[in-house]
Amino acid sequence: MADRNSNAGIYEAVPQFGRLRDEVLYNDVWKQPELSPRDRSLVTCAVLAALGKNEELRHHMGVAVENGVTADELRGLVVQVAFYGGWPCGVNAAKAGMPIFEKETG
Repeated sequence: MADRNSNAGIYEAVPQFGRLRDEVLYNDVWKQPELSPRDRSLVTCAVLAALGKNEELRHHMGVAVENGVTADELRGLVVQVAFYGGWPCGVNAAKAGMPIFEKETG
């Protein structure tokens, strides 16, 4: 997972939280065999978009690209979220993906 230390201060202040992130989330949940990292990234982005967790979504969209998700697939995610999670969630997801979309077209 990219940029694990973007919230380093939080994990230093609450070390148990950092340990759970590292040991359970990154070294167990993200490595479960039922979903590939690519598919797990798509699911994570869709959930974060539907919940309006835009800062986390921006980060995870970058991780998704590292895991093999294309910019076009993220565009498709935006449209799907807009119809199933609500139009404002889709707009926010598109905003979160703008750095990726602009890099591809710019």
